[in-house]
Amino acid sequence: MPAAASFHPQFVVDHQGHRTSVLLPVEEYETLLEDLGDLAAVAERRDEPVSDHGDVVARLKADGLL
Repeated sequence: MPAAASFHPQFVVDHQGHRTSVLLPVEEYETLLEDLGDLAAVAERRDEPVSDHGDVVARLKADGLL
């Protein structure tokens, strides 16, 4: 994800100068959507059991995948 400083938002304001909407370049918007999807996947899997990296590598080697 790009750093916040690399986003280029433009703001739509009402007659009182209050921000009402944000415009982003499509690429930046799509990046945000991808990040949101990644965060949702992490949240959904939060309670799944974890595996030690060494165990995963050993299983992959035993299965001939590494």
